[in-house]
Amino acid sequence: MGEMTLFLPLIIILGAFMFFASRKQKKAMQATIDLHESLAIGDRVHTTSGLEGTITGITDDSVNLEIAPGVVTTWMKLAVRDRVEPAEDAAEATDELTAASTEEGTPKTEG
Repeated sequence: MGEMTLFLPLIIILGAFMFFASRKQKKAMQATIDLHESLAIGDRVHTTSGLEGTITGITDDSVNLEIAPGVVTTWMKLAVRDRVEPAEDAAEATDELTAASTEEGTPKTEG
């Protein structure tokens, strides 16, 4: 009986760790599934290998990505890692950074 009470806290901690780790993995997997189901023609995406392209065609298991004007490659949907934010949002973020750096001023050089 004494030996069981010695290992009981260890077993409980191990079980709790496994439970929470599996929940986190399930959430990540569901987010990936949701992304793959929401892909549409014209979306800009990143692949798991770091390639960026525009979706020109979609089937159940694959996507066609235009990686340069007139260059279309076929990829498995599982290779799509994330969607790239639209250019409007990127331009706004760049404008905000430019405005912030202008407000701070530029360093003066001594001459």
